[in-house]
Amino acid sequence: MRRGARSGLVVLAAVLGLAASSCGNGVIDKSTDGVPPAEATGTLRVLIPSFPPSTKGREEFDKVVADFQKTYPKMKVEPDFATYGNLNEKMSTSIAAGIPYDVMVTGAGWIQPFASKRIFADLAPYGVTPDLIKEKSIGALVPAATYDGKLYAYPVVADARAAALRISAFKEAGLDPDKPPTNLTELKAAAEKLTKRNDKGTITRSGMDLAAPTSFRQTYVTLLASTGTPLYVDGKPNFSNDKGREVLNWLKSMINNVQPYGQQNAAQQPLVLSGDAAMGIVGGAVDCSDKGIGQKNCDDLKFFRFDSGKEIEFVGGDLASIGSRSRHKDAAWTFIQSLTKPSSADAIAKLNKKLPAYKDVINSPQAKSNPLSKFVAGGVEKAIYEGGSANWLEMRGNFDSQLTQAVLGQKDPTKVLANLAGQSR
Repeated sequence: MRRGARSGLVVLAAVLGLAASSCGNGVIDKSTDGVPPAEATGTLRVLIPSFPPSTKGREEFDKVVADFQKTYPKMKVEPDFATYGNLNEKMSTSIAAGIPYDVMVTGAGWIQPFASKRIFADLAPYGVTPDLIKEKSIGALVPAATYDGKLYAYPVVADARAAALRISAFKEAGLDPDKPPTNLTELKAAAEKLTKRNDKGTITRSGMDLAAPTSFRQTYVTLLASTGTPLYVDGKPNFSNDKGREVLNWLKSMINNVQPYGQQNAAQQPLVLSGDAAMGIVGGAVDCSDKGIGQKNCDDLKFFRFDSGKEIEFVGGDLASIGSRSRHKDAAWTFIQSLTKPSSADAIAKLNKKLPAYKDVINSPQAKSNPLSKFVAGGVEKAIYEGGSANWLEMRGNFDSQLTQAVLGQKDPTKVLANLAGQSR
């Protein structure tokens, strides 16, 4: 869920204006829409960050292509294995060149910015409705795939997060690990009690790892949502209010109190997994083998969710869309169907330590592979996600810098939130 390079945003801003007017002269293929699949020819261009640049990653992608070609045997598939670091730039370059992608896989928070510029196609002609996603996928991701009342994406995999505590640390501090703190008041009290310092007052074990060494954006979004306050409502900012200020001031009260600002380990892994923190935000999987953190460490962990009025689970993930200027929309939808089959989603989930975005995710191979994936799989219907505004890709960077300034006391939190709300559109 680390989304995109800043340079990509610059390119995007420069070329999005071309989206509505470009006639796509770079596209050579004739349209295959309406042509019987067995007779359709041409090349399907797929932009996809879901398969890592490894032999196994390419093998799994080839299986998706093989499944697609059972329906479209004469069509070629041209993949562009992007990363979330260069995805913006690749999409923007394709728009400027007039050679659009037919299938584009992006993340939660990306749909509204691109759908608002008419870069994604409405999926209604292919029977994609909120009810369909609720029936076959993860219903809580419907808002992430929606813009202006229409669905522009279908979930492929989910990238969930939870919180964890060290059982031994809780017992040592006289706290009950079977009753983890969940709301802001309880979390702060427990974190302060769990924080260890040396004789000089330097923190030697953080009471809580806020998973924000350089950015408080996702931590802020998660904690705000746990108060029952989504970041945006119908694309409009919903954080420059009492709850928004409460959460930001809470974060300010925690940094350099229970955790040093910028703290991270060499592996850049959650500190609670190594014991460098007594509590912390974690990803969606943990390796309990000897190659990972080991079974002893895993046995000392207990997972929980934040609940300051609403129990939530932060969820991102990969969502597949059809390019609005694709000449192969029908084929693109067939490819998305192949991409989201359980066998394909399972493979992508395993490769990326994420969850397949299908209904029975709790019984998926990934959920059964480790205790953390099992825990977050049981909470995907409590999902909240970041984003919501049409200019979210720009706003992410604004949140990163301005929230940090507020947390470090460089700017007034109330003014920061008001400024961010004013920048949203």
